Amino acid sequence: MTYELLTALIGFSFVSSITPGPNNMMLMASGANFGLRRTLPHMMGVGIGFVLMVFLVGAGLTQLFDLWPLSYSLLKVMSVVYLLYLAWKIATAAPKSPDAPETDKKPITFLQAAAFQWVNPKAWAMALTATTAYSGDHSMRNVVIVALVFGAVNIPSISTWTILGLQIRKILTNPRRLRAFNWTMGALLVATLWPILAGMSA
Repeated sequence: MTYELLTALIGFSFVSSITPGPNNMMLMASGANFGLRRTLPHMMGVGIGFVLMVFLVGAGLTQLFDLWPLSYSLLKVMSVVYLLYLAWKIATAAPKSPDAPETDKKPITFLQAAAFQWVNPKAWAMALTATTAYSGDHSMRNVVIVALVFGAVNIPSISTWTILGLQIRKILTNPRRLRAFNWTMGALLVATLWPILAGMSA
């Protein structure tokens, strides 16, 4: 991989990782609801899960779509259903009353976050673009480099959204405000479904 290609890859990794998307919306909501320590497994699940996804996509996983076109349509349906489920989970994360115990609220786990990458439309777009445009001759060495670059850039980038959630948490001490925030974040997550729904109707 040339220096120019590597520099472009780093820039693409940063811009695509730090811009709004399902992962970042969910991490901001988690930071606001659960704090940094309880959100760490979610953050690591996103980072490590996406690195694995980039590697497998670069290694030729997308050929399965060519062999079995129905699998791509199935993936879209799964994406919509799971994103709607997560949006509902975020929207209803606030306790129903001020006396509700903290243990009643559960953040997304490491495995859930890692698995989510496979139904995350933005993650698919990032992985496909990165492995197609920046892996050079598509050798295994370059695929590994692309995956490692994303690993180095992605986790610090997505962490900023968790930190933003922590700052917002300071003004969400009122349960009514927290509930309104969570419903807003749930609605924004549903809005990220637009590219998939537009593709289905096309």
